Amino acid sequence: MQISPSEDKIPVVGSTSSPQASNEGLYFCDGRRKVDYVLVFHHRRHSSIRSPVSASVSQDELSIVSNGNFPQTTGSDVEAGRGGGVLGGEAASVGEVFMELGSGKGMEPTEPMEPADHEMHLIRQEFEANLQEAGLEIERDKELKTHGPSFTRIHAPWPVLCREAEFLKIKVPTKKSYELKEESGFGSSMSTVWRKLNQPFQPKVLHQDHGSTKFLSHCFSRDKLHLYNITSKDTFFDNATRGRIVYEILRRTVCVRTCQTIGISTLIAKGAYDAAFPLHDGDYKVIGHLEERNDRQILHEEWARYSAFYKYQPIDLVRKYFGEKIGLYFAWLGVYTQLLIPASIVGIIVFGYGVATVDTNIPSLEMCDERLNFTMCPLCDGACDFWHLSTACNTARASHLFDNPATVFFAIFMSLWAVLFLEHWKRRQISLSFSWDLTGIEEDEEHPRPRYETILLQKRQRKEKKKKKKKKNEAAIEKLTWKDRLPGYFINVSSILFMFGLTFSAVFGVIIYRITVSALMAMSPDPETKSNVRVTVTATAVIINLVVILILDEIYGAVALWLTELEIPKTETNFEERLILKAFLLKFMNAYAPIFYVAFFKGRFAGRPGSYVYVFNDYRMEECAPGGCLIELCIQLSIIMLGKQLIQNNIFEIGIPKLKKLIRTLKEKESTVKEKNEERPPQQWNLDYALAPFEGLTPEYMEMIIQFGFVSLFVASFPLAPLFALLNNIIEIRLDAKKFVTELRRPVTIRAKDIGIWYNILSGMGKLSVIINAFVIAFTSDFIPRLVYQYMYSQSGTMNGFIDHTLSYFNVSNLKPGTAPQNSEHGDITVCRYKDYREPPWSQDAYQFSKQYWCVLAARLGFVILFQNLVMFLSLMVAWVIPDVPKSIVEKLKREKKLLVNLFLQEEKEKFQLIQSLFVKDATLHPKSQEPCPGQAFPILGRYSTLPSGPTAGEGGGGPRPRCRAASFSQFREKTSSPQNTNSRHTAV
Repeated sequence: MQISPSEDKIPVVGSTSSPQASNEGLYFCDGRRKVDYVLVFHHRRHSSIRSPVSASVSQDELSIVSNGNFPQTTGSDVEAGRGGGVLGGEAASVGEVFMELGSGKGMEPTEPMEPADHEMHLIRQEFEANLQEAGLEIERDKELKTHGPSFTRIHAPWPVLCREAEFLKIKVPTKKSYELKEESGFGSSMSTVWRKLNQPFQPKVLHQDHGSTKFLSHCFSRDKLHLYNITSKDTFFDNATRGRIVYEILRRTVCVRTCQTIGISTLIAKGAYDAAFPLHDGDYKVIGHLEERNDRQILHEEWARYSAFYKYQPIDLVRKYFGEKIGLYFAWLGVYTQLLIPASIVGIIVFGYGVATVDTNIPSLEMCDERLNFTMCPLCDGACDFWHLSTACNTARASHLFDNPATVFFAIFMSLWAVLFLEHWKRRQISLSFSWDLTGIEEDEEHPRPRYETILLQKRQRKEKKKKKKKKNEAAIEKLTWKDRLPGYFINVSSILFMFGLTFSAVFGVIIYRITVSALMAMSPDPETKSNVRVTVTATAVIINLVVILILDEIYGAVALWLTELEIPKTETNFEERLILKAFLLKFMNAYAPIFYVAFFKGRFAGRPGSYVYVFNDYRMEECAPGGCLIELCIQLSIIMLGKQLIQNNIFEIGIPKLKKLIRTLKEKESTVKEKNEERPPQQWNLDYALAPFEGLTPEYMEMIIQFGFVSLFVASFPLAPLFALLNNIIEIRLDAKKFVTELRRPVTIRAKDIGIWYNILSGMGKLSVIINAFVIAFTSDFIPRLVYQYMYSQSGTMNGFIDHTLSYFNVSNLKPGTAPQNSEHGDITVCRYKDYREPPWSQDAYQFSKQYWCVLAARLGFVILFQNLVMFLSLMVAWVIPDVPKSIVEKLKREKKLLVNLFLQEEKEKFQLIQSLFVKDATLHPKSQEPCPGQAFPILGRYSTLPSGPTAGEGGGGPRPRCRAASFSQFREKTSSPQNTNSRHTAV
């Protein structure tokens, strides 16, 4: 698309721009109108061979009359109102945009255009003409470009903003305000003290403190402009709202002649445009006085710095700049992080209790006592010797740090904590909805996704071909059916099952690694190697697990996206929900499968001496450590959780984006080396285009949801999990903030009342955590066996003799041939011990499960039932006691509703008084012609009168103006040129 060189020389007359504003690249060339949105497309280098098509295309000229105020233009073309249907006389005053398509007489020679590029050129030409018809104003690059990005800037004038704000039901503040009710007495003094204590932790943001007054908000209406506090039409709608309004127009504008598409998303998918985005509010680095900072600079200084880690987030400013959806994410992350503080404190206390009691714990002391001389059976066949239980002393002591009576209390506490977190978030969400004026909003109408439209169009074309052959008249296809999606569903199910199999295969592979390496290390002649078998194997296996999880995580994310595309969802919301469910299912299985194995399956199916279970007929299934599987579960959980957080934060979230940015910068440098000397300083749209595009909040939420699982699901085995999650989240908030402010293009603001499907996932995980923690305490830890022994089998009522009680006897002569130790250092051993509840070899039911086994199993199952019901009951009690909607919000909503009703009734009354005065005035001027008939009285205003608010009959109006949805900017043309009423000038239809 070429621009006439003569356009550069057109003067801007009567411009009231500030040079600073124009230089920042946030305004059109006239320095007055804001750039609300930017469309980007690329010129590409082509071969020197000139095709007939390109020869004809090069004669087309697309000239843009700059949108500033120009000297009065004469000429039939302008007066005809080209480019949006606006009269030429108006154009000189209000600064409209004109597109002229014609022969490029006198133009400089241009490069040939490829047929595909010519098609995209025509699509862009039609799309931008339709945008102008919808009322938007457009400005393009004036310099000639043979390659590289080209920018189309879009500005929404006041009439368009008013029209779209009314259609979108955007709530805006009115002139009416009211005083917020303040607490009195003791509550007031406590609030004052709390505010003073909190002062150092508050960010220095003006928007954060609402003060003691609140302005009533109401859905924008062009009929009620006098009710709104419009000090400046340029700033009444903030930049985020302006960008959202332009995006709504972009996504519903059609291209009918060149391609059967609707919306900017489809055009980007087709390649007509490379990107479309609203601009940031200038540079994020503060230059000049602190008082002149824009919102982006305030966010960078007060929010997106690691040094601000101790401060509260300026959530209101985040919402104002990025929109409600992103604001809710950071608000949710802030609430989650705050509530991790009490969980971390309790976890530290539980861990401290374990440290304090480790030296007085009787089972640990018995395991470490060499005088008891428990000779244990070999850990492997042939190569392994008998061993003394006292050699596992360190493992037993470490196990007590996490497996102690306080763990049960902590598991109950964390289950209730999850419920409290969700209840607290619901209340916080309602409070934010009220303060952000989201109460009562309707769901925005969504347009179909580009892929859905493409497949639907292909289906229609196939049906039309069949109709031509059969010559039948059938109804047009309006939507895709389940038959169209059936292949996608089949691939989805089979692929997800395959991914599950892949995850289980990875876990099984690590199990095989542990078994084989344990056997090989046991055969080593080095005594140090033999003594460190279990620690070495466990640590290396967990690291392998971590690497596999991180690799599969990336693969599963891409697979989930591909599978969701195959389902052909109609709307973006539908697409996002399906993607979230698939990604969560796959990543949940990937992250927790090895942990589930250690917690519930390891050592359960190993068998016993003389009757072990073998893998591939050679390797014995692995068993738990002498101290139990809980310490291994703790190691597994801690390494995977910490490794996942550190690697994902430092490599995936910091390193990879910086690497991508470096590659992009190098490419840009290579392509612009020749033009560098002549190039002007980069404008804001150039700087924003160099940033990474915003790709949604799904990765951010997913990371936190998986972490929430680590904190809640297996917290009974690792009480320090909330502490590590807290430390991670303090960094994560600032990391995400820095990414949004400095490294990503500004996203389009999206209205949202809640966090959507993520709340359901959190609620489900909270309920699942109760069941899992119950089973971890009952079956993985030794809490229940200790209780059973102390209250049923201990003669003294203490834990003395517990270790001997849990070890069964085995006659060494019953070992299978070839499995006994070849060279035993312990001499002639006839009986060895192993951990299980089985009958001794001298019993009639030798090696069968003993009575104690069934007692312990019954106690374990009873504990699971009791724990679940107790926690569920307490959770319901907490949910019932804490109302979802705070009482103060309910009172404020009622008060606002009452004040709005009074405001509109007052308005109706004033209208009626005005009309009545006009009737009286008219009657006095024309007493004969306007004399009312007998029995006829003036209209009396009723309580629910619906008199029009527009111009009255006496003022030249003819009743209420129509409220039709405008599709063209020409419908907003002034009917009169009366300068007195500026509101009617912009809104009359």
